[in-house]
Amino acid sequence: MIMGSWACSFACALTFSSAHLASAQSPAPTGVAALLAHPTIDPALPLAEVRAYAASRVPAMPAVTTLADWKSFADRTRRDVLDKIVFRGDTARSWRDAKTTVVWLDTLPGGPGYSIKKLRYEALPGLWIPALLYLPDNVSGKIPVHLAVNGHDKDGKAAPYKQLRCINLAKRGIASLNVEWFAQGQLRADGFSHYRMNQLDLCGVSGLAPFYLAMSRGLDVLLALPSADATRVAVSGLSGGGWQTIVISALDTRVTLANPVAGYSSYRTRAEFPSDLGDSEQTPNDLATVADYTHLTALLAGRNALLTYNAKDNCCFATDHALPPLLAAAEPIFKLYGQPERLRSHSNSDPGTHNFEVDNRQAFYRMVGATFFPGDAAFNAQEIPSQPELKTAAELEVPLPSGNLDFHQLAVAASRTLPRAGAVTRATLAAVVHYQTPAVTATSVGTEIRDTTNATYWKLHVGATWTVPVVALTRGTPRGTTLLVADAGRKSLATRTEALLAAGQRVLAIDPFFFGESKITQRDFLYALLVAATGDRPLGIQASQLAAVARWARTEFKSAPVALESHGPRLGVAALIATALEQTAINTLHQTDALPSLHDVIRQNWSVDKYPELFCFGLLAACDIPQLKTLVGPGRMDQPAATHP
Repeated sequence: MIMGSWACSFACALTFSSAHLASAQSPAPTGVAALLAHPTIDPALPLAEVRAYAASRVPAMPAVTTLADWKSFADRTRRDVLDKIVFRGDTARSWRDAKTTVVWLDTLPGGPGYSIKKLRYEALPGLWIPALLYLPDNVSGKIPVHLAVNGHDKDGKAAPYKQLRCINLAKRGIASLNVEWFAQGQLRADGFSHYRMNQLDLCGVSGLAPFYLAMSRGLDVLLALPSADATRVAVSGLSGGGWQTIVISALDTRVTLANPVAGYSSYRTRAEFPSDLGDSEQTPNDLATVADYTHLTALLAGRNALLTYNAKDNCCFATDHALPPLLAAAEPIFKLYGQPERLRSHSNSDPGTHNFEVDNRQAFYRMVGATFFPGDAAFNAQEIPSQPELKTAAELEVPLPSGNLDFHQLAVAASRTLPRAGAVTRATLAAVVHYQTPAVTATSVGTEIRDTTNATYWKLHVGATWTVPVVALTRGTPRGTTLLVADAGRKSLATRTEALLAAGQRVLAIDPFFFGESKITQRDFLYALLVAATGDRPLGIQASQLAAVARWARTEFKSAPVALESHGPRLGVAALIATALEQTAINTLHQTDALPSLHDVIRQNWSVDKYPELFCFGLLAACDIPQLKTLVGPGRMDQPAATHP
């Protein structure tokens, strides 16, 4: 929602007044607490760094000059996205090879010229998708077919704008399959939450695979119709349906006409515009190491595409920033085919918000007419009024078998035999978390003394990308150095810091990537997903930063015993990995409220929006917490003060 200037001024004033009142009522921190709370970096810096980092890693379009070179690139890119991203892991590959099972059910009377057949099909064994086939009456010969996908709409396949699209196409002689999407409509259940697909990723099974299979099996259903014309196959959808449209259309060349509506933008665009950051399926692990959405758009060349965006989009993917980079990437490739007219775009201004209403539908009908019915003077792109024919969700409900599998149930099944047999090596662990050993450049940004405690505020530049804020505290002559981290940020560690100072320790209170002062200020976990999509892992970044700070501390303070201490289940895993992989600089590890097993992430049905770094792809397949402790080695871990329940 966008507020007017008066409302915004009032809200901002109210926020300031509330914050000021709270500040007046709560005493300012004193002593060690005040030192830990002292700002070290600009609050905007973590967001700026993650944006720049992600954007810099997105691949550019290839500099191809011949059609043969492009076709070679396109074939390789499709193969790599499917093999390395969509169907990653043995389980996902087995799903890919499964047979498409379809159960046809009742037929509903539609309106003039069409009927509606209910059906369900298996996207993968045990996971059924409810669907509706809008079938023209009096079919003779081969007819076009259309897959109608939808986005984040609680009404799912019953959404009026989706029904009207399918009805209008059926009245024009096109068979249209209206499929349900995960977490919407009939599949609106917690286990289908898109942020739970990452439980599969943790097990080394592509969480993207069910999404893709739901679409490709839908095409199987359509093309198995006796009347289906395999040369005239369309896909269209809004928002998440626009994302589905570009993905299936780019990668499955059976699609001959794609109309994604307000559904995606380049990863570079997303890094700059937080409104465009997509859910888990839109930002899958490592996709941007193979292809950006610019590449996927260009992969439509040789077929037909209508890219529809909305000028005043109040959700995401507004025309002015989302569309131009996609056209810039795709237009030269369509020209290589000698078919520039096959790439069209449409920007909706009435209402201009996030929609697939009549103006956008009619733009689609025009493209359908030009593509599937060229030269047919009788084809009319004006919408045929059909509102009285809309049906309720109850009327359109498709019976599903009991125990229909969801993402959580699939992950539970996948995790049962994990981790795989055999001891994990440090090299394997480093590869799984994408661990690095960057150099550190330290900048002191101030000192302060409170009572008998000395503080030095540091900005540690870790590699060429990240800035890690550190508060170094001493009292007297230190006998050792402890690196201190917490899920709640360093501000939460005043009591523990006091105890360590009293014990003669130098305390380095650290806020690594994503925590405390390093927390990203806008849509934080979506940027963590973006980092993973560009080929890194938030967990690996955290572990690499902790190890890098340990190496710096040992050199800077000439302190042989450097201990690492973590508080909380999330940074507890990062600290454990850092200690396992940094065998020299980290002497001992102490943990409080640590996670006893990665299986708990799945058992407790956690989601990536709450614990983004814990869903590191394939980590549970490689090892669990006990195996990580074995890698740490004997005598390097204190007994935890508490364990996470």
